[in-house]
Amino acid sequence: MITDNLGRKQALCLRAPTKRINIWVGAVRSGKTYVSLLVFLDALLKGPEGPAMIIGSSRDALQRNILGPLSDLLNFPAPTSKASSWSILGRIIHLVGANDERAERKIRGVTLALAYVDEVTLIPESFITMLLSRLSIPGAKFFGTTNPDSPFHWLKVNYIDRVELDIQCWNFSLEDNPILDQEYVANLKREYTGLWYQRFIESKWVQAEGTVYDFFDQEEHVRAEPPAYGQQYIVGVDYGTANPTGFVLVGINRSAWPNIWAEKEYFYDSRKAMRQKTDTEYAEDLANFISNHTIRAIYMDPSAASFKNECRKMGIQNIYDADNDVINGIRHVSQLLANGAFKLTSCCKNLIREFGTYVWDSKAGNRGIDQPLKENDHLLDALRYALYTYSKKGLDHITADDLRQQKAKALGFQDVTSPFYQPMQRR
Repeated sequence: MITDNLGRKQALCLRAPTKRINIWVGAVRSGKTYVSLLVFLDALLKGPEGPAMIIGSSRDALQRNILGPLSDLLNFPAPTSKASSWSILGRIIHLVGANDERAERKIRGVTLALAYVDEVTLIPESFITMLLSRLSIPGAKFFGTTNPDSPFHWLKVNYIDRVELDIQCWNFSLEDNPILDQEYVANLKREYTGLWYQRFIESKWVQAEGTVYDFFDQEEHVRAEPPAYGQQYIVGVDYGTANPTGFVLVGINRSAWPNIWAEKEYFYDSRKAMRQKTDTEYAEDLANFISNHTIRAIYMDPSAASFKNECRKMGIQNIYDADNDVINGIRHVSQLLANGAFKLTSCCKNLIREFGTYVWDSKAGNRGIDQPLKENDHLLDALRYALYTYSKKGLDHITADDLRQQKAKALGFQDVTSPFYQPMQRR
C-alpha cells in the first residue's frame, strides 16, 4: 500500500478536511511532496468535477518534481516534457510552467476545479493571484508545496499568516519522514549550511543576511598547489564591459576526493586599470588562459553575445551559455563547500577575496527577495556559472549521490547504493 510508510503527521494530512488553500511547507526530503500528491489524487477522485491543473516553476521542474513521482505512484507512464496535458484517473490534467510574470496570461479565462503547484515560492505572485481567481467551481481547491523562504516572502505575508483566509498550512521537518535512513539524514545536515540549513533542514522562514558563503573557511578550503590531476577541465566566464571580467579554471576528477578544484583565475578591472579592453583582447586573454589545458566546456554569461562570437572566430571551442539561476547556483556552490568536494588553490587571490566580501542585499531581503548585493561577485559569478551549469548539463553529470559515493571511496568504503556505505574488503 502507498500509505504504509506514512508518518503520523503525513497520515493526519490525509484524514484532515481540506481547506480552499492547502500548503505543505518543509525541509528537503521531509515527505511533503509525497503526501500532498496523495491528497491531490484523492481530490481528483472525490473532489468537484471540472478542469484540473498542475503547475511548476518550469516544465523541466514539473517533469522532475511532480510528474515523475506521480507516475511512480500510479504505475503509469508520465507524459513527455512537451505535453500540455495528462489523462489520469479519468480526468484531463493541464500542465503549465510558470517561470516569469508573463505566465499568468496562460491561465486567463480558464475555469478550474483543482490546482496543484510545485514550489509555490518560486512562482510569480501575479500567477498565483490569477490562479486562485480561476478556482471558481464550487468546492474548488488549491494544493501547493514549498521550502521555506524569507519571512517577508509574499506567500507567507499575504497567505500563510492571514488567519482570516480559508487556508491550512502543514510544516514538515526531516524527522516527519519515517523512511529516511539516519545516516542519510546526517549526510543531508552536513551538506547544508547557514541560510540553507535553516530553511531546508530546520524548515524555518529566515531572511538572507550577512555573507552569502558563510561556510567558506580559508584554512579549510584553500590549498597552496592544485593536485597533480585534472581529468576534465571546465571554465566559467563572467564578461564585463565597464565592470570587471573574470575567468575561473576548474579541474574535475571523479575518481578522487576532493574532486573539484578552482585551479587558477583571470581578473581584469578596467576601472582600476583605467583602460577598457576590446572583445578581441579579452578573447586573446581567454585563449592564453586555457592554452595548456584540454577544455571540455566553457560556460559563459548568456548576455555576452559579442564576446562569444569573437571567441568562436578565434577558434575557441566548446562555448555554452551558462545557467544563470543565481539562488540555486549559490546553493549548489554552498553544498560543494560544505561536503568537502570543492577546494581552491592559493593563486586564486581575487576569488578568495570575493568569498569573504560577497553579501546579501538587506534592502531586497526586507522585501522578501533573496538577492546578493551586486558587488565583489565577478569571479564568484564565473565560478557559479561553471559549477552549477556543469552539474545540470555537463558532459558528466555529477549528482549529490555521486559526490557521496566518491567521498566514501576516498575514505575507504566501497561504492554501493548511496547513501549506505559498507566497509571495503581489503586484500
